[in-house]
Amino acid sequence: MSALIIEALRSPRGRGNDKGALRSLKPVQLLASQFSALAERTGLDTGLVEDVFVGCVTQTGEQGAHIGKLALIQAQWSDTTPALTLNRYCASGLTAVALAAEQALACDGLAVGAGVEMMSRVPMASDRGPLTHDPEFARQARLVPIGLAADAVATLEGFSRQQCDAYALSSQQRATNARAGGYFKSVVPVHLGEEGGLLLDETPRPQTTAEALAQIAPAFAGAGVDVIADLSRHCGLAGLNHVQHAGNSPAMADGAAAVLVASPAAAKRLGLRARGRVLTVANASVDRTLALTGAVEASRRAMQRAGLQVADIDLFEVNESFAALMLHYMKHLGVAHQQLNVNGGAIALGHAMGATGAMLVGMAIDELERRQQRRALIAICGAAGLAVAMVIERLEAP
Repeated sequence: MSALIIEALRSPRGRGNDKGALRSLKPVQLLASQFSALAERTGLDTGLVEDVFVGCVTQTGEQGAHIGKLALIQAQWSDTTPALTLNRYCASGLTAVALAAEQALACDGLAVGAGVEMMSRVPMASDRGPLTHDPEFARQARLVPIGLAADAVATLEGFSRQQCDAYALSSQQRATNARAGGYFKSVVPVHLGEEGGLLLDETPRPQTTAEALAQIAPAFAGAGVDVIADLSRHCGLAGLNHVQHAGNSPAMADGAAAVLVASPAAAKRLGLRARGRVLTVANASVDRTLALTGAVEASRRAMQRAGLQVADIDLFEVNESFAALMLHYMKHLGVAHQQLNVNGGAIALGHAMGATGAMLVGMAIDELERRQQRRALIAICGAAGLAVAMVIERLEAP
């Protein structure tokens, strides 16, 4: 039996800096806006929700103190609705949806998977954890900056700067086209009072050109001689080819998302029409030093559990951790570029860390419906080798 996806909503992504359109909102307000929209669109009695799982990576300051439950209060959901805020690095949002699906089936009821990250107000690593702020621990554990790990993957695989830039350019072009074409049906506009609001993702850069990308300096070449030397030795390389830069890396973003799931019986009892269903979920953890290659293994496991192969999947929505990692994903799974991130990804649309995985669920369902296709695989990796993948299936409207 599979959990049903009743609705999947997300905010537009705002730039994750002091010029971002969403920056005037607090994280709790942004997440609450998605909870409110979810209840309104589905006619949901929030007191019937068994649990709410919320991904958030940097749980400090305005994103601390269990922001998941606090956002439910802000959205005026029933006090009887419990919540859990969780951190699986960048895979947090998709893990939240996976846990919600499991909970809905276990309780024969409703659950919500969600995510939030406002990087304009709570910058990445501002929680000052050992991953980023304990050099001795990082050195002993062989944990390197993830952009440097992306450079190592590019070097191991022989991916050139030009190949990475070409992928990044396509992400920008696809996202720009999708935004202009109104493909993102899951987007809930965010209203900002007298300041207006944000109706669409503000992160894509339609003016991007191959020539402009070629002029951007590598971002991780200055990581430190010792760090680069240790990483090179770990990978059996003489040195690293630094191909990743601001233009072919994920853009920092603000965003939130919420996905309502139900057991089949609960959906029938409550008269809720499902848009799709979760076929399988798989978690993985791989080499912690190269870190971001885990989406490949998680995807393989998810397809195997569903009894499917790459040829059985119509669309792949994979978080664009870095351009080199997308090239790695296509190479090792045999996925064609025309099936992968067909409406752009985090390089263009931005990466709101704790929310992105949940956002990808809505993006995948939107595109399956638009194309009248059947299945999508959603995958996302995180620091220290973590990754999650989910296979979903569109349901025909009655």
